[in-house]
Amino acid sequence: MEDMALPPSYNEAPPYDEKRLVFFGRRHGRKLRPRQVEYLEQGMGKYGLLQDMPEAPDVFNPRDLFDPNSSETYLEIGFGGGEHLATRAMDNPTAGFIGAEPFMNGTASLCRHVMTEGITNIRIWPEDVRLLLPRLEGGSLNGVFILFPDPWPKTRHRARRIIQQNMITELARLIPLGGKLLLASDEPTAKTWMLEQMMRRDDFIWTADTAADWRTPPTGWPGTRYMAKADRAGRASSWFSFLRQ
Repeated sequence: MEDMALPPSYNEAPPYDEKRLVFFGRRHGRKLRPRQVEYLEQGMGKYGLLQDMPEAPDVFNPRDLFDPNSSETYLEIGFGGGEHLATRAMDNPTAGFIGAEPFMNGTASLCRHVMTEGITNIRIWPEDVRLLLPRLEGGSLNGVFILFPDPWPKTRHRARRIIQQNMITELARLIPLGGKLLLASDEPTAKTWMLEQMMRRDDFIWTADTAADWRTPPTGWPGTRYMAKADRAGRASSWFSFLRQ
């Protein structure tokens, strides 16, 4: 990837102490085609968060990134190819959506959706979301989506899974009472881990009443490439919806 020029937003990523924060996922996949690079540069130039982050104060309300009339603000952690995030944004034009995804090929895919569909209510954080969360004002997110994250199924890798107690604590700080957290996975170990971690909490309540509630996609679900891959492999997907209480 060294021969491909990256948009300024990638080159300006804030430094962090790798001894305290280690990222285990991929940042690059196949070399981007020229058209993908064009979408990436255009999308990040207009909607990339790094160059638009307020210099001060250190903590800010993400609603300030959008039109003053934005009704709600949502965050998707690990948006993959961006299909879900783009659909949510188009279906809810008065809400603001932030997508966090350090995998550059996925970010290029979302930028394609944004530019070809003319979506203006998305902002993109192309870095580890743990660098962003502490800067968001408490109670500023109406909902958070974590859909089909890397399951890290081996026991020795469980510390790499995105759903950890410190992550849930941070999300509880950001999601106000009545706000929602939606988790999804097709991998059995990941499903069990997610539920085990969430059921240890008293600040989120699982909203499922019957098995159909977690076996059925939520209203407006557009499908994603990762879910399609799971379907082809015969893996059943599950959706776990939690309410901040």
